Amino acid sequence: MASSAPPPRPLVHVLMYHQVGHFDEPRAHRASYCHVDRFRAQMAFLKIAGYRVIGIGEALEGLYGGGPLPRRSVVLSFDDGYRNFYEHAYPILRDHGYPALLFAVSGRIGATSDWLDGSRAAALMGAPQLREIRAGGVAIGAHSVTHPRLSRLAPAAAAAEVGGSKAALEDLLGMPVETFAYPYGDYNEMVRDCVAAASFRAAFTCSRGPANSAPHPLEIPRKAVSWGDSLLGLWWKLALKNRRKDRYA
Repeated sequence: MASSAPPPRPLVHVLMYHQVGHFDEPRAHRASYCHVDRFRAQMAFLKIAGYRVIGIGEALEGLYGGGPLPRRSVVLSFDDGYRNFYEHAYPILRDHGYPALLFAVSGRIGATSDWLDGSRAAALMGAPQLREIRAGGVAIGAHSVTHPRLSRLAPAAAAAEVGGSKAALEDLLGMPVETFAYPYGDYNEMVRDCVAAASFRAAFTCSRGPANSAPHPLEIPRKAVSWGDSLLGLWWKLALKNRRKDRYA
């Protein structure tokens, strides 16, 4: 008698945010901004709608280690390490008891996001804030040393950006840094090989879809939360927008 197929694994949705705070409506780069009032409503919605916000360790163990996965699992990720995360998003996360994952640019800690146009550059957290949020349940991942487009670099330079960010953050935090996010979602086979050589456990892209659709642990997709996303829009991304869509830059 043929054995029945195992039941499908529950989906894991990794949401991607950048800045959280008080902003006028942006004309461009809308996925880079979330008004704090909207963010607060989104975090409350996740609980009301029955989603379970889990830490990245639990998610990776469920995806790749055979561990259990709760239904409606969500991982909250934040790119770049903006100071407004510490000022606005972190208190809301603590109020809900939510873990999160933040990717820091190791060579710009305590400075500004100078890889952006001058008018868009914003303050980044310093070392004390990163240590504080790490102790408060926010996992810290690496996001390169200077936030370049890694696929445009020579292999040695890309390896230095990837491995250097890991080493610097581990020195700052005094603990392993196991995850990486590709700046701009820009990567190719060479860049992925650099991330593998640096012994990261997982890496995150800007491709869209549930984490379960990743072709490799170093190519995990996320779902960007944009400025204009209403609660209905957020639900739509979580419940229905589950076909993988690749994006490499």
